[in-house]
Order: sequence, then structure tokens, then C-alpha cells
Amino acid sequence: MDFGIDNIRAAAQRLEGRVRRTPLLSSPMLDQLTGATVLVKAEALQLTGSFKIRGALNTLLSLSDEERAAGVLAFSTGNHGQAVAASAQMTGSTATIVMPQDAPRIKVDGCRWWGAEVVFYDPATQDREVVGRELVAERGLTLVHPYDDVRVMSGQGTVGLEIVDQLGEGGYSPDAVVLPCSGGGLSSGTIEAVRHSLPGVTPFVVERAGYPKMARSLASGQVEKVPAVPVFLDAIGSPTVGQHTLEALSRHPVEALEVTDDQARVAMREAVRTLKLVVEPGGSAALAAVLAHKERFAGQTVVVVASGGNVDASVLAEVLATGP
Repeated sequence: MDFGIDNIRAAAQRLEGRVRRTPLLSSPMLDQLTGATVLVKAEALQLTGSFKIRGALNTLLSLSDEERAAGVLAFSTGNHGQAVAASAQMTGSTATIVMPQDAPRIKVDGCRWWGAEVVFYDPATQDREVVGRELVAERGLTLVHPYDDVRVMSGQGTVGLEIVDQLGEGGYSPDAVVLPCSGGGLSSGTIEAVRHSLPGVTPFVVERAGYPKMARSLASGQVEKVPAVPVFLDAIGSPTVGQHTLEALSRHPVEALEVTDDQARVAMREAVRTLKLVVEPGGSAALAAVLAHKERFAGQTVVVVASGGNVDASVLAEVLATGP
């Protein structure tokens, strides 16, 4: 696998002027609550509401004119689908998005707003990759994988390049970087970029409690799977990790943490209260881990990636209403 800092820098050049340089936010209230200096990379404010546009657009810009003309396909719980749909519109292509039938409405509507065709599948009885690859073969489309593609990983890694620059601008010396982890595209790219410049930083990945597929994969050295079930933390609900992402993360001393649905709800409320930032359940996982494992990060400077903000209004209202 040819993946490293040069790929990420090339992606940054392709994406310059096309995606947002999202802010690195801080709050004295959040620092007091955690006992650490917490810096939140607000990818919820990114175009399409998540970091996913970085990898999707880098991939679309890397395709040939013929491939873009034929159209692309993605399978996604929503954020990757919206990103591919937007990238297709931005580059003159068309997109087909394969989504679970219980995907959040805001994500389905987002894909359609960007002009994509949405094809639903039943996660209880169907494999999204099988459904997607059948459509690719039938229609002559190009698959844009949600994470296990060097082009996608490189695009997501531009989050890390921005973090390094923003830390330098703020005069911060970070101890840890904490990322939500589904298939590993965001974590592999960002950790590669951050540790290239800051090798002393300890990287953490955060997964759903009881479903630590990346932690298990790192321990076994091979791709592990967990059951594909509907989850509150849908943005980190992929049933497996990528071979390429696993190889990239295996180069680093990655530590793994888990969070529960209730811990994510706490993080969503605190993001609104302390930062005035809306984050979706899976997008709150890294902040949830810092809040839930305060002893691990006490006294440290911690960078947290808030990866997305695409949450249905009814879910956000319920989360905010049930908090203290």
C-alpha cells in the first residue's frame, strides 16, 4: 500500500479552495469539566456537515473524465453518501447512494438535495457491499469506498494537516489526538498526518461500546467484523474496518476507547452548552471518550475531532431535553 504524508499533501492541493478549513474550538467551561485543555476540530461545520467531503472529493478529482461521466456509487449510513453526492455535483458526475432503510432522514434528504439517487437496503438481511457492487457491475459505475481507499484516506488526512497548522498558530503542544472510528478512514489519515509532524502525540480511536472492531483488528493483525445492526451511533456503525486503514494505523501506537450511547448523549449536550456546536451521535464519540475517561487525559492538551453534525432535529431535541 502506497500511503503516507505525500498522498495527504497532494490531496490538500487538490482540495484547496474547495473545502472549509474548519476551526479548532476551545472553551474554559469544557476545560474545567474535563480537567484538560481540550481543542475540538469542528468538522461538523464542514461542507455537507462532516469530514467525509474531503475524501470523497479527493477521489472524484482523481478519477478520469470517462469515469466521472459514467457516474459513481457509494454505500453509506449517510455522511459519506452526502459527500459523494456533493462531490459528484461539483465535478460534473452523477451519484447513486446505497443506504440502510433506517438511515437518519436528514442524511437521506441531504443525498437527494445534492442530486443523488438513493437505493435502500435492509441491514438485517442484506450486505450493503453486495448490494453496492451489484449495482456497480450492472450500471458501469465507479465505487467510492467509504474508507478503504488510499484516495479517501488521503483526503481525510487533510484534517490532520489543518490540526498541525492550527496547533502551531495557537502555540499548543498536544499530548493526544482522539478520533471517532468506524472503518478507519478518518483516523488513519489524520493520525498519519499529525504524527508525521508531532511524533510524540498519543493517538486514540473511539468505538461503540461492545463493538471494538478496530481494537480487535489491531490486536489480531487482521480485519475483524462485528454484527451489522441499527445503532444510535450510526456514523461509527460500520460492521468492519478496512485492510488499508488497518495497515496504516498499525504503524502507530494507537490506543482504543469505547463509549456508550448515553455517554454520546452527554457529549452532544456539552458540545452545545460549551461550544454552541451541534454534533451527531457518532460525531460526538471522541469528545464523549474524553468526558467519560477524564482520568486518562487529566492535565493534558487533547485534540478531539467532532466529525459530523448531521443529526435529525427530533433526535437532537430529545437529547437536549433529557439532559441535566
